[in-house]
Amino acid sequence: MTQFLRRIFFPALCAIASAHAQSKPGQLTIDVDHPGTRVSPLLYGIFFEEINRAGEGGLYAEMIRNRSFEDAATPVGWKPVNATLSLDRSIPLNSNNTTSLKVEAAAGGGAANGGFGRDWESRNDPGRISVEQGMKYDLSLYARSTNPVTLTVTLEGANRKVLASQKLTGITPGWKQFSVTLTPTETDAFARIVITADSSSTFWLDMVSLFPQQTWKGRKNGLRADLMERIAAMKPAFVRFPGGCFVEGQGIENRVQWKKTIGPVAERPGHLNANWGYYSSDGLGYHEYLQMCEDLGAEPLFVINCGMGHDGRKMYAVPMDKMGPFVEDALDAIEYANGPATSKWGAMRAKNGHPAPFNLKLMEIGNENGGRDYDERYALIHDAIKAKYPDMQLVGNERTSSRKNDIIDPHDYNDVGSFLRNATQFDSADRNGPKIYVGEYATTIDAGHGHLLAGLAEAAYMTGLERNGDVVKMASYAPLLCNPDWRGWNPNAILFDQKWSYGTPSYWVQSMFANNRGDRIYPLTLDVENPPGRPIEGLVGVGTWGTQAEFKDIKVVGKDGKPLLESDFTKGLGDWKTPRGQWNTDNGVLSQTGGETGAIALVGDPLWHDYTLTLKARKTGGDEGFLITVGAPDDSVKSWWNLGGWGNAGHGVESPGMTCPRSVGNIENGRWYDIKVE
Repeated sequence: MTQFLRRIFFPALCAIASAHAQSKPGQLTIDVDHPGTRVSPLLYGIFFEEINRAGEGGLYAEMIRNRSFEDAATPVGWKPVNATLSLDRSIPLNSNNTTSLKVEAAAGGGAANGGFGRDWESRNDPGRISVEQGMKYDLSLYARSTNPVTLTVTLEGANRKVLASQKLTGITPGWKQFSVTLTPTETDAFARIVITADSSSTFWLDMVSLFPQQTWKGRKNGLRADLMERIAAMKPAFVRFPGGCFVEGQGIENRVQWKKTIGPVAERPGHLNANWGYYSSDGLGYHEYLQMCEDLGAEPLFVINCGMGHDGRKMYAVPMDKMGPFVEDALDAIEYANGPATSKWGAMRAKNGHPAPFNLKLMEIGNENGGRDYDERYALIHDAIKAKYPDMQLVGNERTSSRKNDIIDPHDYNDVGSFLRNATQFDSADRNGPKIYVGEYATTIDAGHGHLLAGLAEAAYMTGLERNGDVVKMASYAPLLCNPDWRGWNPNAILFDQKWSYGTPSYWVQSMFANNRGDRIYPLTLDVENPPGRPIEGLVGVGTWGTQAEFKDIKVVGKDGKPLLESDFTKGLGDWKTPRGQWNTDNGVLSQTGGETGAIALVGDPLWHDYTLTLKARKTGGDEGFLITVGAPDDSVKSWWNLGGWGNAGHGVESPGMTCPRSVGNIENGRWYDIKVE
């Protein structure tokens, strides 16, 4: 009955509140005799992306930052203790792990690691490794030395008190692995690991790792138990992984390549997570993600790179005749997850400790890619998968023209008002089209670090997802996890440091809905007097996205027919503000000549409303078209008509409080366009 009541009354709550604000009564009618749409059993899942240190230094239980010394050109994460530290590649541990730490130490000297505190090695920071009294922690490392030496591994508290210590003997000139267990005598959230020599010597370290024995489900190379308990409490029906922009990479060389994330961790090369500003050891790899999904009882949804991604301010697209390895990666990923132990990749899965299949049924082709380039690559990968695995459900980033889509993945980041209004967004969705997976959504504008109003707005939006269960198959809030020291996106569902964690209101909304899943929607009507509409008000402007363009004859006329603006660029910029881009006014034309994304020029009064904007625009180079700003309070709010956006493939309005379907179209080079916005 609780589930039934929540599903009936929550959609009406916002409308009743609106009616109350008008001080006029409303009437709610529930038709219990005519059950409506079934709610998708897969609706509520989670989206995990390696962002904000969500995995590396977060969910992945490794406690040592830069354990393999491949992170940077200097030993980031490590401090000398009466020693000199340097990186060395003279004798690599293996072909994938080529860098080690050379320690030239006086007697009692060595190297210290404080975990995942940001810039720990350059600050007076006691350390960010959290340990519990009596708990066991497994430390392993590879070491070598050209002279006899005994190393001491010490777990030190914030006050440099020794909490646990072990000695390592038998170190030779060749690489040798050592493993010990440390059991701290006290609890300390600000500890560090120190590795010192008993005599003046030079020694080398590699793959220095510290794991709690008490990982989630007790798995080796496992996950942080407290964070996984918070995630398990969300009762996710599926997990989308490992990204996000993380999948695309910043440059093709930094994309996720799942085959490099399986097998012994010391042989995983890792890669730069350039989009979010840190290195990933890939210890949390494809196998670990699949195991996590199985342990959660959630369907895995793997996102494969489609040959596209970020490259500075532009996007890369692998030439079609070079796409063979990308198609092969997609097929092999399915075989790894589902193939028999006698198959090539199924045998690798069995060797990695899981003989039984993981039963992968969902794969997303690319992340936030679009346009003609995406359509071609989607079709190529789609056809290869369907030919070999016809039952695999494929998720597209957008609706493609060349192939029928099983599921498409629109993303929605907006303000509170938009989410309240967009609760009806999918009521008019095409019932004969692909199913919808809202893969990323969150209140991101005026939401602080995640407050109650943001969560309530998302709750209202989610009722619309439920109500359209015949079309909306899946949804996941984003991002899931954030260490505030490494915040790359705001807000997030779960915040954590080395010891503590908490859920924002959005987390509790997601948990409430998922823990009280409804089966069916019942029709209801609510009769209230609609409040008056709020006018669109704010500045006007022009802009570009990775494009160069010219603008002229810009005019703004008020509702009464009186002119508010008539541009004259023969006299320079005048009152125009140009916070981003390279703007000039040569020959009486406003020109943007840079390659920036989101270049913008603005003018006007934030209180302008009920106006008509007209102008002429011409594209002179670059990837996309024009950004025509209306109703913006300042340059921080994206409120524009995007002409020739999404890879010069479509037009659409992007603005807080507005929902506009995207139309197909492009902007030609060298052609003047007459543009009018009322």
